[in-house]
Amino acid sequence: MTPPGLLVLHALRCAGTSSRGRVAAATGFGESEVESELIDLAVAGLVTHEPGEFGGWSMTEAGRAEDARRITGELESAGAHAAVTAAFEDFLVLNPELLDLCTAWQVRTVDGVVTVNDHTDSAYDTRVLGRFADLDRRAAAVRTALSAALPRFERYRIRLTAALEHAAAGRLEYVADDIASYHTVWAELHEDLLATLGIPR
Repeated sequence: MTPPGLLVLHALRCAGTSSRGRVAAATGFGESEVESELIDLAVAGLVTHEPGEFGGWSMTEAGRAEDARRITGELESAGAHAAVTAAFEDFLVLNPELLDLCTAWQVRTVDGVVTVNDHTDSAYDTRVLGRFADLDRRAAAVRTALSAALPRFERYRIRLTAALEHAAAGRLEYVADDIASYHTVWAELHEDLLATLGIPR
């Protein structure tokens, strides 16, 4: 089981500067527990907080190095390197399709002209959402393999499923325009895989 402090630290590694609420959503912890962990990490010099509307919690350089050390240790102690590597390779097959779908969601061609998708054509949006759902079904095997190798990856299944459910219910920002959107969570999973395997961007 990944220690809570590492989960909180690693959430900042994968998402970048974040609010307490965003870290709570990423980890599944309550905000009070996240705040306690963040304070402990700050005392240790691993994270810092900037106040204000555009502020939030972020890693220090020491925090980034410590996260890499701990995540590598977790991967090695679980004997999960081969399984995570194989799942990452399968993820990379799906990733270009996800990026194409996000483009299709945000822009569309009307009378030969590429224009911003204003989401007034519900039939078009429904088709694209159907393709997201199909991609998600095919990505399930990747998520299952990752969760079996390292249980902390299970949180991505929960978040991706929730994003699709919100989008299907008409909250369209959950496709690609919210910090809890399918696209954002997918990007965090991508970053997590790179960080876990020690692969530079």
